[in-house]
Amino acid sequence: MHTHPAITAAPAGRPATRRPASPSRRVVDAPTRMVHALIAIGFAGAYLSAESERWRALHVTLGYTLAGLLVFRLLYGLAGPRQARAVLWFRRLAGAPAWLRDTATALRQARLRDVPWRQGQNLLMATAVAALPLILAPLLLSGLAAHLEWLGRGLADAVSEFHEALGEGALAAVLVHVGLVIGLSLLRRRNQAAPMITGRVDGAGPDLARRNLGALALLVLAATIGFVAWQWQQSPQGLVPPASAAAGPDQGTPDDHDD
Repeated sequence: MHTHPAITAAPAGRPATRRPASPSRRVVDAPTRMVHALIAIGFAGAYLSAESERWRALHVTLGYTLAGLLVFRLLYGLAGPRQARAVLWFRRLAGAPAWLRDTATALRQARLRDVPWRQGQNLLMATAVAALPLILAPLLLSGLAAHLEWLGRGLADAVSEFHEALGEGALAAVLVHVGLVIGLSLLRRRNQAAPMITGRVDGAGPDLARRNLGALALLVLAATIGFVAWQWQQSPQGLVPPASAAAGPDQGTPDDHDD
């Protein structure tokens, strides 16, 4: 009998030992990852459904959904666990003036090695992350104002155009964010999106997110699905009516109807 070269037999009387897994630590909890994913899906759906009157009910529903998710994320960033606090991102941005001074000094002296490149990368990422809620908030408010006609019908067209412009700005911010993630992943040879998927990063050390809070993440998901399903039930023709319903009633002759 031949033994496989990749398998080594354990000594008699001893159980086979496995190679220990590489250490990792949790840095992002489940609710943060869940809200991040739902906002990404909701924004993509809202952007794609913005130009079609047939998809208007879906667009409005996704707008309300995004508003609820954004409110939850802001509250979670104020009263949630320490690692989920929004103030951490703004603390990173507070180091921007010092980084600019150090970079300018290094460039004047032609010492490129002394430029804090990694800190600059982190500042770019923090700027992109902090900009998203600052753009989403007026985007959602303008959408509600246009839908509910808060400013009257006379300004409805102007509010709608402002809402569309903010939508394009939000898309640009999202694309910059995705581009930074891809660029940093290639530069650092490590998947920078992995923490928002698995919640963990490689390396030894204490967990920044001590508790995963999976039950809260499932509650957020259930509330989101429940709201969309409720909106679907409230709409007479569903969130995406069939093309025949969107085109209006058939204007043919009685013989055409019989056919």
